[in-house]
Amino acid sequence: MQAKWWYNRKKINHLVDNATKKMIQNVEKFYTTYKCSPPVSSHTKATLTINNFQKGGDGGGPSECDHKYHSDDMPIVALSTGWYKGVDRCHNFITINGNGRSVKAMVVDECDSTMGCDKDHEYQPPCPNNIVDASKAVWKALGVSKDNCGDLDITCSDA
Repeated sequence: MQAKWWYNRKKINHLVDNATKKMIQNVEKFYTTYKCSPPVSSHTKATLTINNFQKGGDGGGPSECDHKYHSDDMPIVALSTGWYKGVDRCHNFITINGNGRSVKAMVVDECDSTMGCDKDHEYQPPCPNNIVDASKAVWKALGVSKDNCGDLDITCSDA
């Protein structure tokens, strides 16, 4: 039966769009989910990832804080569920330190650590509990080239 599934998946692969392909790939996987994040301090360790907050971008729907899309030319972030704290951090600023530089960015969204792999989350897996998902403006301010954007070890704190 499993061999048939793989054959069928390959057979239909050319017939489906990218979002459906992600969904099919994620159906076979199990992911850890989180409801909390490490405590926030003056130098909380985190992983910086890149997100597109614009309409049609890989961030999915509009941001949770104001139900709007945002320009990636603005220093904005989405935080893991535990750090997002409902809407308590919406439109507040955090300071991100990485690559020998720092930048202040506004919280506009949640990087959901409890759900994922569905249409609302662009079929992406849930975020780990230590993610600061940032616009390209944040990466640029930290002096990271486009080619090196991905995962970056950082520290962050409330601004």
